Amino acid sequence: MAVRIRLSRRGRKKLAIYDVVVADSRAPRDGKFIEKIGTYNPNTVPATIQIEDDRALDWLVKGAQPSTTVRRMLSYKGLMMKKHLQIGVIKGAVTQEQADARFEEWKAQKDAKVQARVEKLGADKEAQAKARLEAEAKVSKAREEAILKAKAEKDAELAAQVAEANKTEEQKEAEEEGTEEKA
Repeated sequence: MAVRIRLSRRGRKKLAIYDVVVADSRAPRDGKFIEKIGTYNPNTVPATIQIEDDRALDWLVKGAQPSTTVRRMLSYKGLMMKKHLQIGVIKGAVTQEQADARFEEWKAQKDAKVQARVEKLGADKEAQAKARLEAEAKVSKAREEAILKAKAEKDAELAAQVAEANKTEEQKEAEEEGTEEKA
């Protein structure tokens, strides 16, 4: 029986979440499996991968073949490296302590790289929010200036109308006085 470590889909339409399962290669994708060893959620940034390391490593050493996607996930988590080092220990090329030291060094570098990426994403998100806020403030200020300008123009127009109305009243009074003097 050929055993594969692969993904089994669950979740709703367009929001899939996957289980990492050990299954017979002839079984359907979402069908019968031997053991569930983790989950994978591609909807988060970065994607969330939770795998039981010891169970996955045990199945890899036993000869289970991971699918392409699961192989990438296992490499990301360091399990393929750990398998490689474990085979070296079994063959006698390195000791268990040396293998563990190499793995811990690799894991520290990988964690630092992932943390830097997460911080960069957070900083980018904050910068975008700040830029959006500044653009919104700029638009709001322009809108406020346009409203004040329109109000000033309206006030000037109203003042001109009032001045003209006063002028015409003065002219009417002057004409009335002029007609009274002639009479």
